[in-house]
Amino acid sequence: MKLFDGLARFQPQALGVLRIMTALQFIEHGSQKLFNFPVSSGEPHALTGLMLTAAILEFAGGILLALGLLTRPVAFLLAGEMAIAYFMAHYPRDFFPINNNGDAAISFCFIFLYLVFAGAGAFALDNRRNG
Repeated sequence: MKLFDGLARFQPQALGVLRIMTALQFIEHGSQKLFNFPVSSGEPHALTGLMLTAAILEFAGGILLALGLLTRPVAFLLAGEMAIAYFMAHYPRDFFPINNNGDAAISFCFIFLYLVFAGAGAFALDNRRNG
């Protein structure tokens, strides 16, 4: 469609904004687990084993993605984390993601998987290292 043909030149910037905004949302999941910030409406969970690992991956991995540093390997690791989170914590509750509260995990998983293939886009420290 001719109307949208000119938008293709902004693809790197759009990808960069998608990466940054997704990473900022992901950081919140880690900071809520680690520091109870933003304050959770429920009781904080004990951070042991898998929950502690997930919190660290979400917080540190989110920061790395927001900066666009080591984007592809970090995104690969976080996509795997979200797939595991979905199948361990959400899927057993119900088949449908809307009912098992797993829709965010699925969305994060596939956005991160896309970043593995697409790269960081604009506004990334990876661009300084590679070019």
